[in-house]
This record gives sequence, structure tokens and C-alpha cells, in this order.
Amino acid sequence: MPKSTVLLKNRIRLANSMARFLSIDDLNLEGKTVLLRVDINCPLDPETNVILDNNRINMVLPTINKLSQSKIVVIAHQSRPGKKDFISTLTHARELSRLLGRPVQWVEDIHGQKALRAIGKLQNGDILMLNNVRMDADEIRKYPDIQSASECSLVENLSSVADVYVNDAFACAHRGSPSMVGFSRHLPCVAGELVKKELAILEKTIEAPLRPCIGIFGGIKVDDSILVADNMLRNGTCDEIWVVGGVGNLLLELDGVDIGEINHDFLVKELGSKWTSTISLAKAMVRDFREKIMLPVDVAANIEGERVDFQIEKLPVESPLFDIGIHSIRMLSRAIKSAGTIVMNGPAGVFEIDDFALGTIEMLNACAESNAFTIVGGGHTATIVKQRRLGKKMGHVSTGGGACLMLLSGKALPSIVALEMSAQLFSMGIEKSIENR
Repeated sequence: MPKSTVLLKNRIRLANSMARFLSIDDLNLEGKTVLLRVDINCPLDPETNVILDNNRINMVLPTINKLSQSKIVVIAHQSRPGKKDFISTLTHARELSRLLGRPVQWVEDIHGQKALRAIGKLQNGDILMLNNVRMDADEIRKYPDIQSASECSLVENLSSVADVYVNDAFACAHRGSPSMVGFSRHLPCVAGELVKKELAILEKTIEAPLRPCIGIFGGIKVDDSILVADNMLRNGTCDEIWVVGGVGNLLLELDGVDIGEINHDFLVKELGSKWTSTISLAKAMVRDFREKIMLPVDVAANIEGERVDFQIEKLPVESPLFDIGIHSIRMLSRAIKSAGTIVMNGPAGVFEIDDFALGTIEMLNACAESNAFTIVGGGHTATIVKQRRLGKKMGHVSTGGGACLMLLSGKALPSIVALEMSAQLFSMGIEKSIENR
């Protein structure tokens, strides 16, 4: 067996520090038993549980193909306890087999004797998918740190029959569950192809965006968007930000605009316990960067089911504000078409209702027509991009909404911290560690 090699060449800036971790290319994994954590959580038909969109499964194929001479043990989840779509991963194993054109074994177990025996029987090139990892109590328990997550039975049992752990679940990178971070103290842990791609693109955007770089923040997850917007202004990534949707309504109010009691109360309800901290951060951002924050000049209200546009000066209106207005749409479209880089998160309005989808649709159309490199931060915005078949016209549509936002907000991703920790623990002795297994 050729000796494994380690090249500490992957360097990504996360949370103001240079992260160093191993990638799948740094090791010779031929003949090795590899635990492969993926996020193939798919939308299912509510009646039949048939997979409606297999995009997430497609995204992990490059990593699986690179491990063609390994014994692959796939760790995955589907939904979470209590949800209707919380089912086994048997359907996912069958779909993965269809896409690969090769058999994928499945075991109705996660880390018990049935699973361990199945892993022990694997031959080079075999693929085994374990059952939904969130069906195990260890996985859904809360842990205070990586050390605690590494001490559970799930991690200890699977580590005993594996040589290496590969993390290719970028969409879960912001989570600190055992299957995401716990193996770092037991096995050499490396990044898969999807994680590498996501981090490389996001790093480039943070460090050296094409200018001008604009951020567009909307939707109703206002606290997340404010965190990202503030960080990208303070670190100089964004030259200006445009705020739409719920984010726009909040900043209009902070700018002295009376948005109406119904809209104020909606924001208070959505933010809940995060209201005070979000308002505090938003006020500081407006104070320090007001000239770089572009607010809507008009909005669209839902008045008895009809779209009615209002200039900001005509507010308040005691009807819900569901979209930005025509003039704001035109201004934003012009800015998009003259940008070098665009970071976009969240829709401009309630796009599920046709009359109030205009702002979101025109925003996305402008991005598709622009020469700018556009990053779509996952979540609802990514869904709309796919529905309108605009994905190929965007620079990058992230697979991880929460993970992408956490990264862009300047916070360390737990799973990347775990990869760094593993590199530090195993880099000097990794060759011997793998050879002796």
C-alpha cells in the first residue's frame, strides 16, 4: 500500500484566523474505510415520501467518485424528529445508487452491531449508507463543546471500524453535532470536494471581491442578515449594501420612517428574544456606515389582496408591506448591473404571492444579466433561483444557507474548527496512524 501523504496547503480565513486543515486530496485512501458525512436532506412528497429534488445528492457525487477505491460508509440525515419527512435513508441510498450506476448497500442501524458488522464486510469500492443519523439519541443531544461531542457512543463505535473521516456536509457546517465534529479527536478528518469548493469561493469573496462589491439583504431572518451586513461593511468586503424585505423595513424604521404598527409588530414577533441585540447592532451599523446603506425609496403594501405602491414619504400605512416598490426595483437593478461582485441573501418581498414577487424576480433577473460574480446565500433565495432556472447564470449558489451566513458574518464554523483540530492532532503522525489501522 502506498504511503499516505499530508500537504497542509488548504488555508481559509475564518473568523480572523488562518484555518489549516486537510482535504481529500492530501491522503491516499485506497483500501481504507472512510466515514463520509454528507448532507443529502431532500424535499419529499408529503404523500409518498418520494424525493422531489435530488440536487443535494448530486452535489456529493464528486467526492464519492474520488473515493472509488475506498470502503465508503455514508453518514447522513433526513429532516429531524417530529417532522413528517423524518424518515430512514433507504430512499436516499436507492437514489444515490441510481445516480452512481453502482450498488449502494443500506443498513437499518447507525452504530450498533448490525452496522459494525456490515462495515467490517465492505470491500474496496463498496458503499454502505447508514440509517438516518438523527434517529440516534447521541446525535440530537446538545453538547457544550467538541470534546463532549467526541465522547459519545456514536463517535466511539464508528471510529473503531474506520480509518478516516471525510466531511462533505457544508450545509451542516454550522452545527456542532457528533457526526459533524466528534470524529476530530479520534480519526484524521479531511474536507470533501463540496466543502472545499464552498470555502474556496466564499474565501475569495471575503478576501478579494471584484469591485464594486454590493450586498443585498432581505427576507425575514433579519438578525442573520444584520450580522452578515455589519461584518461585510466593517471588514471592507462590501462597498455598499442594499436592504429589502424585512431587513429593509427594519432599517427604514431605524432611519426615522414610521412603517406602521402592523409592520413594526411583525418584526418584533419575528425577532423575538433577538430583538434587543439585533436593534443594537443595526443602530451601530447605521451610525457607522449610513452612507453605504441603500434603503428602499418606495414599498408595496398588501391592501385587501391588492398591490399598492407607496413612496416612503407617504407612510405609515396600516397594511403589511410585502415588497419593495417600482422605483426601488429600478435603482437596485442599475446597481446590480454595474457591480463586480454581488452577495445576496433573502428575497425582496413575499414572493409566494404573485403580485409581490416582482421585486425578487427583477432582482434575480438583473443578477442573471449582470457581468458581476453573484453569490446566492442558500435558503429561499437559492430555491427561487432554481425554480426560475437561473442557477447557471449565477457565480455560485451556496448549498448551505445557515453555514454560508455564519461564515460571512465572521463566525467560525464548528465543523471547520473540528477539521483544524484534527489536522493539528494527526498531521505529524497521520501516515503512521492510517498505515497501522
